[in-house]
Amino acid sequence: MKSYTEYLTLNVDARMDFVNITPQVEAAVRKSGVQEGLCLVNAMHITASVFINDDEPGLHRDYKRWLEELAPFDPSPERYEHNRTGEDNADAHHKRQIMGREVVVAITGGRLDFGPWEQIFYGEFDGRRRKRVLVKIIGQ
Repeated sequence: MKSYTEYLTLNVDARMDFVNITPQVEAAVRKSGVQEGLCLVNAMHITASVFINDDEPGLHRDYKRWLEELAPFDPSPERYEHNRTGEDNADAHHKRQIMGREVVVAITGGRLDFGPWEQIFYGEFDGRRRKRVLVKIIGQ
């Protein structure tokens, strides 16, 4: 069995945004040489996520609006107890919990085995600094 690890580094200028990382993950799969296996993609920060969905701008705007309704940005200590520690990103922790930490995609014939329209996205909820994404590929 082969194992391959790569780290993607992202620096998203906006506080909240989504970045399609499918091309970088596909490149890692090619580099790994794995023909049959699994690919784990994991946001390594507690205010970011990785998820799979359609690369459609209207859907992404809907997500942003929905997430803001569920966990509105409010840096004050009144809304979120977490912000009483000196932080201002409690909403980002909640948004990450909703959108998820990681995805696993099957590798078949040396390629990510997606359903129609599926793409891998990095979700940033407390941007403006460097963050990493783990890509771990195992198989043969």
